[in-house]
Amino acid sequence: MSDLNVLVVSKGHAYAHDSFLDMFTEMVGITTTLVEQPAAQAVLQPEFAAEYDVVFFYDMCGIPGVGLTHDGANNTGIPPERYVRAIEGLLDRGIGLLLVNHATVSWPMWPLWREIHGSSFMLSKGELNGKTVPGSGYRGGHGPLANATIPLHPVIEHPVLEGLASGFSITDELYLKTDDYGPKVVPLMRGEYDFNQENFTAPPLAAPDEQAHWQHPPGSDLIVWLNACRNSPVVVSDVGDSPLAYDDPNYRRLIQNACRWLASEPAKSWAKDQT
Repeated sequence: MSDLNVLVVSKGHAYAHDSFLDMFTEMVGITTTLVEQPAAQAVLQPEFAAEYDVVFFYDMCGIPGVGLTHDGANNTGIPPERYVRAIEGLLDRGIGLLLVNHATVSWPMWPLWREIHGSSFMLSKGELNGKTVPGSGYRGGHGPLANATIPLHPVIEHPVLEGLASGFSITDELYLKTDDYGPKVVPLMRGEYDFNQENFTAPPLAAPDEQAHWQHPPGSDLIVWLNACRNSPVVVSDVGDSPLAYDDPNYRRLIQNACRWLASEPAKSWAKDQT
């Protein structure tokens, strides 16, 4: 069996680079290539992206007002047209996409990116699926609301969960979100945790007034899910922020399974059936 070629897209969010890449060293049959923004916008053009079986998005780009200019989006929340065409090309060809943690925050003003990941994460109060929802809460880093340790439990049997039928516990960053996920989202793993406002901080990038008066109802416990966008199968994991996750053998198994399934013909057929 030939190796799977996985393109990893990063930048825009600090991470433990060496520890993250070490996650892939024991994944037999998976070869990874790391590219940072804005170079990713060239590498993902069709003439180059055809070499890859899966694209793993680990970047956080196009965030208005935070001073990140390396992604070429001018902080508008929408990527440049060249990148739009590149992503649409991936979707048309049915390339499997893996989005982890902060990757769902990218391009907050671009409807297609939310259609891809299906997350209900909101950087600030706004409209989502026809409803006004609060900005999402955050728990991670250091201090009294640091990373939490939570058990993750499978919801269904699926190739992405092979070898993880008993679930596992993980210590990592968490989000407080509504249950307004995309219409094609299929739950894979839920977290056993009290997703209530008192266990989270206000959205860090929201306006000061919103942070001061932040209110959020009890949130969703969905942590890992499937989605489909056009012809592409998609796997999304909210957890995966730090070495506490990267070094966990069960989390590594989850990522390896996700890459293998996303590159498979059954995954592509499943995605097409969702359209």
